[in-house]
Amino acid sequence: MGKIQSNFHDLTMKKILLTVALLSSVLAVNAAEVPLVEKQTCEKAVYPKSSLMNEETGTVMLSVLVGADGNVVDSKVEQSSGSKTLDKAAVKIYSSCKFKPAVKDGKAQQAWAKLEHVWSLS
Repeated sequence: MGKIQSNFHDLTMKKILLTVALLSSVLAVNAAEVPLVEKQTCEKAVYPKSSLMNEETGTVMLSVLVGADGNVVDSKVEQSSGSKTLDKAAVKIYSSCKFKPAVKDGKAQQAWAKLEHVWSLS
């Protein structure tokens, strides 16, 4: 049991470090017109235990609707990682984030942001 816990801990730490390095970027050309994620405000990305045990990996493409106040109003998976567990975990992470809202004509406004989250075991 100790070896399994140690391996799990090592994998978890690697996942956290990798996730921090790979935290999503907003896919946009003009940043002033789209919401920007404030990464330091997001819930810590934790690899789901069942996904670790099943060695599930993949990339989740998300859309999040960001209100004029910078809070997430809605979110949806645009392209699945292939794992519902990983998809739900990515939605949970980004739903907790604070964003710099989109700005048009000098006013904050509600807008969709496209995000990508990579789950990898390496």
